[in-house]
Amino acid sequence: MAQVGIIMGSQSDLPIMEEAIAVLKEFNIETEVDIVSAHRTPEKMMSYGSEAHKRGLKVIIAGAGGAAHLPGMIASLSPLPVIGVPIKSSNSIDGWDSILSILQMPGGVPVATVALNGAKNAGILAAQILGSQNSKVQEQVISFKENLKEKVIQSSQNIKK
Repeated sequence: MAQVGIIMGSQSDLPIMEEAIAVLKEFNIETEVDIVSAHRTPEKMMSYGSEAHKRGLKVIIAGAGGAAHLPGMIASLSPLPVIGVPIKSSNSIDGWDSILSILQMPGGVPVATVALNGAKNAGILAAQILGSQNSKVQEQVISFKENLKEKVIQSSQNIKK
């Protein structure tokens, strides 16, 4: 059963959101992936946001470009933690519109926001959230971070040669 829902506003967001999918696969965390547009399929968005926890999801990652209302609207509907991924789209104002739309949420409707096109970090953050209640996932996160450290140490040694 999927633990993380990964949604995006349009098909054009998929290349960015695939980074979250890939990192969660690396942690053996099942995901469900869908296109849910806040502006073009509002009924689907309302249903997704209000029903996700009933399907067993624990975290939602929502990527959106432009006006980027999807993460905030999902957060307003769902009791689950929502991680927003601002996406630099073709009609974007250098990505700032997406960043600010996701970051500047009103009190009571939090959205954890990662960097522009930062779907990989969204996947890692979702794993860390799940790991707070699942020791197996937490061990995988610890191992992942240890590997990051080892890569830096190896790079440091290589540059000194």
